[in-house]
Amino acid sequence: MAVADLILPVFAVILTGWAAGYFGYVSRSLAEALIHFAYNIAMPALLVVTIGQEPARSLLAWRFLMAFGGGSLLCFAAVFLMSGRWAGPAMPSRTMYALCASMTNTGFVALPILQALYGPHAVLPAAIATVFVAVVMFPLAVLLLELRGPAGRVRGGMLARHILLNPMVLSTLLGVVWAIVGQPIPGPVAAYLKIFADALTPCALFAIGLGLSLDGVRANLGPSLALAAIKLIAMPVLVYGLALLCGLDPLYTIAAVICAAVPTAKTVFILAGEHHCEEPLVASTISITTLFSIVSLVIWLYALSGLNAGAAVGH
Repeated sequence: MAVADLILPVFAVILTGWAAGYFGYVSRSLAEALIHFAYNIAMPALLVVTIGQEPARSLLAWRFLMAFGGGSLLCFAAVFLMSGRWAGPAMPSRTMYALCASMTNTGFVALPILQALYGPHAVLPAAIATVFVAVVMFPLAVLLLELRGPAGRVRGGMLARHILLNPMVLSTLLGVVWAIVGQPIPGPVAAYLKIFADALTPCALFAIGLGLSLDGVRANLGPSLALAAIKLIAMPVLVYGLALLCGLDPLYTIAAVICAAVPTAKTVFILAGEHHCEEPLVASTISITTLFSIVSLVIWLYALSGLNAGAAVGH
């Protein structure tokens, strides 16, 4: 099955990182260095090369954005408001809980699945979803994580500078500006950025496993399972309902739901590691959603298969 072929290697890299740390083959302390590289170098390169190469007009598929983006933000807001039971009143912790339930791994899971099953026509909505995560979800996360200092007080005049100079926000803005300009990224520059961008997946997944402990999974099992249920079941249902309300065509409806149903993005762990906030919870949730999505994605694809028979490969 194409879904298992795509997801099992992802989970295997996480497992390899865990085994390397558990048996002492690689020091667990290296996880922080991998996260720092991914956050400051690899992820910004990916954001620039992904957003900058999309035509600006193609990023404004409003009905798709209302379905997928609206579902993502509603899910984020609901978990953020309800997470006080586990996370307490601290805004950074509640932000990480909300991200675990709403930030999706569109670029590395949804896009190849949709391309394999529905052909090139399904790539654009997956790319739009990826850009939405980069342009809206990342800056929102950074804003909430930077908004309060260690003492819980709102930071002063340095807040805007912290946010605007954040590598993810800065690279997103650069990509959007380049897309608006409408010029292709020069070949050598795109190739240069892609070298760093390609390093994101192994670095992030290996770091997730390296920082994962069985004690941490057991300690966060209840919250992680609850967040996984929201991520893999509730969020896709919400997005499907919004897609019907928006009158999305069948292919874009399928794309919106699958983009919502993929595992929690590994970049949530990069944010957690960079801000030293809820790393065990995030690592546990990413691992659980990655594992369970092998089954849940097959169910979603089967449930949606009759929606657009003509969208299959060979469309």
